[in-house]
Amino acid sequence: MLSRETYLRIWNELVKEKAMIFFSGPRQSGKTTLAKIIAGSFANSLYFNWDIQEHRTRFLRNHRFFESVERKDGSIPLIIFDEIHKYRDWKNALKGIYDEFKDEYRFLVSGSGRLDLYQKGGDSLAGRYYNFHLFPLTIAELGGRNRNFEDFRRDPLRIDMDRLEELQVIWTRLSELTGFPEPYLSGKQTAYRRWSNTYASQLIREDIRDVVDIKAVQSLESLYLLLPSKVGSTLSVSSLAEDVRVSYNSVRNWLDVFERFYLVFGITTWTEKIARAIQKERKFYLWDYPRIKDPAVRLENMAAAELWRAVTLWNDLGYGRFSLHFVRDKANREVDFLIADDNEPFLLIEVKQTETEPSKPLLFFQERLGTPAVQLTSEGTSYWLYGTGSQKVLVAPAAAWLSQLP
Repeated sequence: MLSRETYLRIWNELVKEKAMIFFSGPRQSGKTTLAKIIAGSFANSLYFNWDIQEHRTRFLRNHRFFESVERKDGSIPLIIFDEIHKYRDWKNALKGIYDEFKDEYRFLVSGSGRLDLYQKGGDSLAGRYYNFHLFPLTIAELGGRNRNFEDFRRDPLRIDMDRLEELQVIWTRLSELTGFPEPYLSGKQTAYRRWSNTYASQLIREDIRDVVDIKAVQSLESLYLLLPSKVGSTLSVSSLAEDVRVSYNSVRNWLDVFERFYLVFGITTWTEKIARAIQKERKFYLWDYPRIKDPAVRLENMAAAELWRAVTLWNDLGYGRFSLHFVRDKANREVDFLIADDNEPFLLIEVKQTETEPSKPLLFFQERLGTPAVQLTSEGTSYWLYGTGSQKVLVAPAAAWLSQLP
């Protein structure tokens, strides 16, 4: 069983300061397994899952049911609430529980929907919890080479080529089997295909339909099936609406639902200090990226997943206010990714299959934004470091650089 050490470290840091910790992420990314690993570090613990009828009945009869936890010593117990967001009044219930029991218990609240979005509206839980996210496996987690964050902030272009052959094997396996633990650990493409064929359908027909009350389930599935061919390009909601034969607003709302339930994640354009920048456009990426047929687009999606994982966890840990964007202007110059910190450009990242010369758009936008830049390639055993005035561009194998992300 995977230990998920990266996420255990985050839990241990956050629980020192708050009695209630939320963690959310894609369905089947390992949240329940991680919760039970965390429970193993407590002498006294109780696991609750809303999807288990017996558990649900106990909770509805008495929100304080956890006081019956079986204790082995006098230490503080851990109470795990899994999928509690499916209860309509869950925010008020947790607010009352926290306010009364925050000194006597520790609470871990887990869900496959985005608990940070569900928190908006109704009685606020603000100030009562810390939130962190658990994602499918990434090369940064599997490679075990993460750099110290402050060291990375000072020099994001530093790279270590040690164990590159091993990292390339992991990278290839991720590209074929995705980072979800079940298909990844199986090591078999047949197992991945069986898993992928049912994953989105189950999520749409169970979690999304029940919580969001969407009736047009087949149209929702059709929209998701179209998305692999749209990855890497700015998304036209109007075009998708025509393809699925539903309204513009329906597609826009359904894409928001897909994001909430971690079927996709989206990034927006960066416009600051960019003359004639494209405004208000978005690109979407999949967590189940082996569905993408084009190798170049799949490579971009894999890099996006690694970067999204990184900036999200940096925010969870309080390292800054990071965000992930792409850069494009009306002359059709584009760079795949830009990491910003507190609305200031931090790092440009371009993804190419084989090109070892920095792309012209990367150099163009680097000059205007004054940031270091990285160009990632799919393979290779070497890296290049180009001087561009006061800044530099690193060209390196994706597996080598991404595996070092904090």
